[in-house]
Amino acid sequence: MRLAVFGDPVAHSLSPALHRAALDAVGIPGSYEAVRVDEAGMAEAVASIRRGTLDGANVTMPHKALALHLVDEASSEARRAGAVNTLVRVEGRVVGHNTDISGVAQAWRWGGLPAAGPVLILGAGGAAAAAVLALQDHTITVATRRPEAGLALLERLGVVGRARGLDVPGGGMVVVNATPLGMQGEELPSCALDGAVGLFDMAYGATTTPAVRRAKERGIPVVAGEQMLLGQAMASFQLWTGRRAPEDAMRRALDASLASREASH
Repeated sequence: MRLAVFGDPVAHSLSPALHRAALDAVGIPGSYEAVRVDEAGMAEAVASIRRGTLDGANVTMPHKALALHLVDEASSEARRAGAVNTLVRVEGRVVGHNTDISGVAQAWRWGGLPAAGPVLILGAGGAAAAAVLALQDHTITVATRRPEAGLALLERLGVVGRARGLDVPGGGMVVVNATPLGMQGEELPSCALDGAVGLFDMAYGATTTPAVRRAKERGIPVVAGEQMLLGQAMASFQLWTGRRAPEDAMRRALDASLASREASH
């Protein structure tokens, strides 16, 4: 089985380690590579699945919305989210799925974050859409540079919530970072974690994000982007193989990759 992840940047991706471990654990011969693809190259990347060069792929930032328009068919969740992160070859057609939604829900449970209560979601792109859909039973506030973008996201998804600017403090809420901030060491808006009761950081990069470090210093519950990565990876693996994902093997590979990453920095 030949698999890949398409993105730009993509060198930091931990997906190859997770999926290679999963393939080994269930005894499926195969490969999984990180492939840097710019916007202009995405059509050809998807076509490589259609013609069978690859059996499937993940899609990461910034191509998830574009991928929705390049597939032959999309799941209802992917259409609703407006984003695709998993491509599956089915009888010569490329079917797009969104496993980020289940990845958020799974990592939320793993992290012991509140099953109810208010959440502050930063961002209005594909990652934010996945977070809104996964957490729609919570009281949701979406914070963006332009509040109208957050309002448009909520209206498109049919989810009740509020839209605010990025200067809203996270007091009493679990803050969900659904922006790329942190991938390159950027800080979240200074007020985001003020009084927050938890952090779910969907971003991850070559080192621990500043938001995760600050949340841990404040002693509030934290779910890092790597845990969401594991959750969505398990769902993707099942779509490609029809087999239940080997969580223990994938978690060991993730832990080893994180330990290696920290040691090198």
